[in-house]
Amino acid sequence: MTVSSTRPGRTPRDPAPDAHDAAPAPTSATVPTVPTAATVPTVPTAATAATAATTPGSPRPCAASYHRLGESFPALRVHHAPPRTGNGWLTGADLVARPEALRELIAHDARQALTRYGRPLRPDVAAGFGLHRLTWAVSLLFTLPWFLERRVPLLAPGDVSVRRRTGELTARPGAFLCLSDDPAAGRPGARPATGEPALAAGLRTALAGLLTPVLAAFRPEVRRGPRTLWAMATDAAVEGLWYVGGLLGEEERARTELTALFAPEPAACPEGAPTGPRPSVAPFTPGAGFAPARPDAPAHPGAPTRPATPACPDTALPERARASCCLLYTVLPEAMCGGCPRVTRG
Repeated sequence: MTVSSTRPGRTPRDPAPDAHDAAPAPTSATVPTVPTAATVPTVPTAATAATAATTPGSPRPCAASYHRLGESFPALRVHHAPPRTGNGWLTGADLVARPEALRELIAHDARQALTRYGRPLRPDVAAGFGLHRLTWAVSLLFTLPWFLERRVPLLAPGDVSVRRRTGELTARPGAFLCLSDDPAAGRPGARPATGEPALAAGLRTALAGLLTPVLAAFRPEVRRGPRTLWAMATDAAVEGLWYVGGLLGEEERARTELTALFAPEPAACPEGAPTGPRPSVAPFTPGAGFAPARPDAPAHPGAPTRPATPACPDTALPERARASCCLLYTVLPEAMCGGCPRVTRG
């Protein structure tokens, strides 16, 4: 994870990774080409996803996904356990209820920045870095089980704890959402959804339920309004699963499913299109940001790009447009991200 990610991983100008930062970005040779209909991975059913992700003998919901996260990304480890305190651990309940606990977490990023850049961060920028890194990691507690197992844990701040310096989280899901054909649908705590759209809506609701008090606690420190805070949360949720999906060899499916998860409501239904309400993605910012730039739009010099593909010959396309500004430019003025809204929105 990077502070300023418009593609998975770390670009040369990004800060060095800490316990919640990711490994270097893939090279252009490893970026997948635009998939054809024949190469798009099949979206798993509940039964096949659960079979593929399950750790034998583990009856705990979502534990298999957390295990795979630790295997593919050792810098971030999730313990299926009650919240921990002391020795650097901060509980989610403390972060939302005790300003001194929140400032302890923010101070971690302020100290790192002083070491990396040789200059102090503005207090609001340090808080923004801390919020991004926390939400990047915490969002994976929800999005990765949905992606791998079609399960969504129902977690409140009191069910989670974090230790930034070692890159560890604890999560204690009890109830969870799943599809009706999931082998775990009959377990205590299982709440079957009526289908994929309902499960996706449940994911957004569950994630928003945990993040709402977190963003409210950060707001006085970050000094941004709700719209900007939710844009930051959307960026973190998208970039986290996009990155880990790449580590698992499923970057293109991650892009496709994230695009559908945060798809905005259509302004108008074209003639002949199916009608019916689409659940709103609010409070998240609509759109995952993967739509390519206009072919006639000049690329910003700092924009991370992917190579031309058979579907887009002779065209280098920006990887992703962010919904929020990461504020890295405040400490590294030359490091304006190509996908930053300050660039993409003129």
